[in-house]
Amino acid sequence: MKLLKHLPIIASSLVLLNCVADKKDIADKQEAKPGYQIESVDIQHVKVTDEFWLPIIKRVQEKTIEYAIAKCQEEGRLDNFLIAGGQMEGEVKGEMPFDDTDVYKIIEGASNSLISAPNQELETVLDSLIGIIKVGQEPDGYLTTWRTINPAKPSAAWVEVKEGKRWESLFMSHELYNAGHLYEAAAVHYKATGKRSFLDIALKNADLMVKTFGDGEHKISAVPGHQIIETGLIKLYQITGKEDYLTLAKYFLDNRGNPENHKLFGPYSQDHIPVIDQDEVVGHAVRAVYMYAAMTDIAAIQKDTLYASAVNKLWNNMVGKKMYITGGIGAKHDGEAFGKNYELPNLTAYNETCAAIGDVYWNHRLHNLYGDVKYFDVIERTLYNGLISGLSLDGTNFFYPNALESDGVYKSNRGSCTRQAWFDCSCCPTNVIRFVPSIPGLIYSKGDNTIYVNLYASSHADIDLKGEKVKVSQETSYPWNGKINIIVEANSELTMKFRVPGWSRNEVLPSDLYSYDNASQDLPTLSINGEKVDASVKDGYFEVTRSWKTDDKIVINLPMEVRTVKANEKVEEDRGKLSLEYGPIVYAVEEVDNPNFDDITVSSSDEFTVQKESILEGVNTIANDKLKAIPYYAWSNRGVNKMKVWLPKAE
Repeated sequence: MKLLKHLPIIASSLVLLNCVADKKDIADKQEAKPGYQIESVDIQHVKVTDEFWLPIIKRVQEKTIEYAIAKCQEEGRLDNFLIAGGQMEGEVKGEMPFDDTDVYKIIEGASNSLISAPNQELETVLDSLIGIIKVGQEPDGYLTTWRTINPAKPSAAWVEVKEGKRWESLFMSHELYNAGHLYEAAAVHYKATGKRSFLDIALKNADLMVKTFGDGEHKISAVPGHQIIETGLIKLYQITGKEDYLTLAKYFLDNRGNPENHKLFGPYSQDHIPVIDQDEVVGHAVRAVYMYAAMTDIAAIQKDTLYASAVNKLWNNMVGKKMYITGGIGAKHDGEAFGKNYELPNLTAYNETCAAIGDVYWNHRLHNLYGDVKYFDVIERTLYNGLISGLSLDGTNFFYPNALESDGVYKSNRGSCTRQAWFDCSCCPTNVIRFVPSIPGLIYSKGDNTIYVNLYASSHADIDLKGEKVKVSQETSYPWNGKINIIVEANSELTMKFRVPGWSRNEVLPSDLYSYDNASQDLPTLSINGEKVDASVKDGYFEVTRSWKTDDKIVINLPMEVRTVKANEKVEEDRGKLSLEYGPIVYAVEEVDNPNFDDITVSSSDEFTVQKESILEGVNTIANDKLKAIPYYAWSNRGVNKMKVWLPKAE
């Protein structure tokens, strides 16, 4: 990688400034407890060797990060910080008021990458990027470059400017959204490097927010138009123990839907009624799931039963009435929004990649709060299907929306029928960068003398369980087959919980939105040291409590077969249709493999063959005399052509 060539010339001096490792601890502050009963095993303690996930992670680390930095330089996102700080001349560059966040998200993803794959060149590049960002920060901590450069001239015409003041148009200015991504990225960078350079920029900005917003004289009563500052503030609270950050996060949540606080933004921003009264997911899907994640944090940290009740109702509505078979959310291009209950069109499905990522963040928090397998059933479905579909197999092309059908004509992807190399609004490519390197942190969790194996991927984990060092290793070809070999190395009694995926329990989603048209009769099994164990499936997990010994060998078998799925009859678009699955993978048919594309039908009695092929980086294909299907996530990597997930049911 030659990443430094993509940075402005001025960066060369800033590299020297920031390469000094200021690894002083936050010694005068008490780090806050996270509040969750279950804790993820951090990516720094998990090494992934998986034949499915490792190539995707390495593709982002080795190709997409560099590509995105070059794009940010090319389109002026780095220049904006230097112009704002007076080290360059010019007007704001770019078309979005949140272009700053693309740089923050790249830093977050690269920092996650540094945790699992140390890289001095990449760390030096981050030092330089952080130095550039620091130039653009105003003396009191304010940081939104377009407004600093020219407050009367926003980068997007839809941002209202009246007097050219800060905070005057929070509905669409994204000033607080920018801050949220800043905090999220700074927290990860501090964790990855121990350096205070980026964290200090974030804390200075957060302290300004505390002085500016809330109840009290000389403070502004308002909430952000686009949520994420809430989870960012909570992460800063967890690092520093500073209660003001947690208080402000809850203030922003408590005052949504409060007309006495501000002029309401409406359902688009989930600002129509108080959050504790919301029971239907509405509006902009990305804003929504970011807000629900923050509400879950509050429910966990403050044991807030009203917040917990609300997020449970919202989750049930989403999974029961508004989620695609791929795990995607957000049915409508108009407003990038959820549709009505059971409104799930295919050709015009929106399913923003950012929404899939935000939904994984939310469901991960819910699992840490409750430990219920259903949250990882949603996570797995989303990960393998509607999330990684947003990234091409070459790592440099992207879906912003993720349609479930293509006629080769309708330009579903913001003006294109296939993935694009970049967007004027590039939130999805950079969100993929920030998320993918963190995937190893989803695999394992730990609770009270319990280790959860949530996802199946070849990996090695070193887990500290109440001072006891436990090693867990997996070897598997999942998702292409369902055999998983696991070794547990421990010298004490503890509980291991091995997830039994919903698809292997004849459950598509934890709701009646979808169901299998052909239920499987083969049951998952577990054996230890060669002996089959009659382990009960408790709350969706094989639960085994025993005195473990070094090199105890577990074999889990999750029988896989081609399954046909039908949608609830209330989903009008999918009536009389079936989709195909194999294990956790949702399949699609593409015209490039099927000259008879328009005549394809499917039946639950059809017989199929499953074959590993070298196409599309190596996938299992499903075929019979009528069709050939590929994993949905890999579609549109061979040019523009027709595609369907839902196929007409044969008469």
